[in-house]
Amino acid sequence: MEVVDIAVDFEDYFPSMVESMGAEGFIMELCNGFRLLMDVERGLITFESLKRNSMVLGLNDLRDDEIVCMLSEGDLDGDGALNQVEFCILMFRLSPGLMYNNASKQWVDEYI
Repeated sequence: MEVVDIAVDFEDYFPSMVESMGAEGFIMELCNGFRLLMDVERGLITFESLKRNSMVLGLNDLRDDEIVCMLSEGDLDGDGALNQVEFCILMFRLSPGLMYNNASKQWVDEYI
């Protein structure tokens, strides 16, 4: 089996968003993102809501196992879905620029 290295360019926009919007504005934007992806009836991001809304966002090629992996990465309480706090924590953890910045850790503790 041949191993292929794939390089992915990743631009972390979260630090510049925090700088321009402020901490409170950034958290509000994360909450807007959560609402965009959530199942309205359950108030959670579920497999079904993420699959449906990823298609709306143009991410049609996401496989079911990738969606499950995305959910399990942030599912802290083991219910198979993401609540708003879990989503915000996951978004923070996925941003190297925020994870390794002491100032951003302090404001996240304040807002989450």
